[in-house]
Amino acid sequence: MIYIFVTIFPNLISPYFDDSILGRATKDGLIDIKFYNPRDYTTNKHNKVDNKLCGGGAGQLMTVQPLFDCLDDIVATYDDCDILFLTACAKKFVQNDAKRLSSKKTIVFVSSRYEGVDERVIERYASEVFSIGSYILTGGELPSLVLADSIARNISGVLGNNLSLFEESYNTGNMLEAPAFARPLDYRGYSVIDSYTSGNHKEIKDIKYKLSRQKTDYFSPK
Repeated sequence: MIYIFVTIFPNLISPYFDDSILGRATKDGLIDIKFYNPRDYTTNKHNKVDNKLCGGGAGQLMTVQPLFDCLDDIVATYDDCDILFLTACAKKFVQNDAKRLSSKKTIVFVSSRYEGVDERVIERYASEVFSIGSYILTGGELPSLVLADSIARNISGVLGNNLSLFEESYNTGNMLEAPAFARPLDYRGYSVIDSYTSGNHKEIKDIKYKLSRQKTDYFSPK
């Protein structure tokens, strides 16, 4: 999998791939990380990538020229790119999206800044547009990393044990994962649920399902 991050702040993203699971994935060649900076493509003598909004409004907007030229270069260089834009004005990214996108060859994450990007860029280049929640951030780098992390976990070989995926939240019939416990069995009067330590696999499975259903009904009621 090739990850391409389009951002004017690559240093906000690159350290995330230095350690832990994604660090190992990049060292093992399962994920190849590349960066494209729109400032490198601007024809503006001041290297500006933003301008005032048409029709008025507060703030600046990332303009078409640097992004058009940057994305044209990427599309010409890499076959079969999926270009993803992160914005609050989109459908929410969910686990099924992560699983589906994990089979792609090259994913481009466009990280906006200021008030976002000119809509013409999205119309011209977007394969898909995602939101990570109903709130506003100062830039698209964090949402890009959220998607990159979630997708990467579903790439074969990235997790040490792929069985870890099967009982996670949203992988079990869209239900939230049941409460989890580790040893010691009792700590300061807080004990592990007895059924979890019974050794009866059917009983453990049944109680986990009931607790998962209760958690889902409470936190994600339909």
